[in-house]
Amino acid sequence: MPIFNLSAHLSFPPPYLAIKEGLLAVGGDLSVERLEVAYRSGIFPWYSEGEPILWWSPDPRLVLYPEELKISKSLRKLIKKGLFRITFDKSFDTVIQECAEAKRSYGDGTWITDKMKIAYCEFHRQGYAHSVEAWQGDQLVGGLYGVSIGRAFFGESMFSQVSNASKVAFVALVENLKRLNFVLIDCQVKTDHLMRFGAREVPRKVFLEQLGRAIK
Repeated sequence: MPIFNLSAHLSFPPPYLAIKEGLLAVGGDLSVERLEVAYRSGIFPWYSEGEPILWWSPDPRLVLYPEELKISKSLRKLIKKGLFRITFDKSFDTVIQECAEAKRSYGDGTWITDKMKIAYCEFHRQGYAHSVEAWQGDQLVGGLYGVSIGRAFFGESMFSQVSNASKVAFVALVENLKRLNFVLIDCQVKTDHLMRFGAREVPRKVFLEQLGRAIK
């Protein structure tokens, strides 16, 4: 399969034309308009500093259905203690900056480039990108951010400065999405961390069909 070069036109090739690893296209920009088209199509940007913008649509896709959320006994006990105060969309810019600076267990650096931060902060101001914050007192100690279109939420990144802070924020997010009758949470690619919360892999074709219904 070829990897497509994007033009200024706000469109993407069909996701099923992605190569085996999920890479679909190169280039384009990170405008609000293009990001919206991408997410509606089941495509997301993921690249490192110094690379061109890379657009992905992996197969299979890791998805968490809100009603299938699994919470361990130890995490339930921790949540009941009320150690963290949870807010929504209170400090988006800070959350994405903390996610960019967070140390990962794999590789060096971050895929959240300066251009990505600027783009998603604007995406947030336009009402698409959202954050969840975990606080201890007035200190932000954990959180996550993602994109919401229709009744689909697309998770992007999370961070913790205090043990379990991002886990509590994630549970709060899923519980809130469940109350709002969201259909699915796109977790993009498989991680053991998200599998423990109940996420599972589904064929890209199934994901795209479900996504189409969710964003209407």
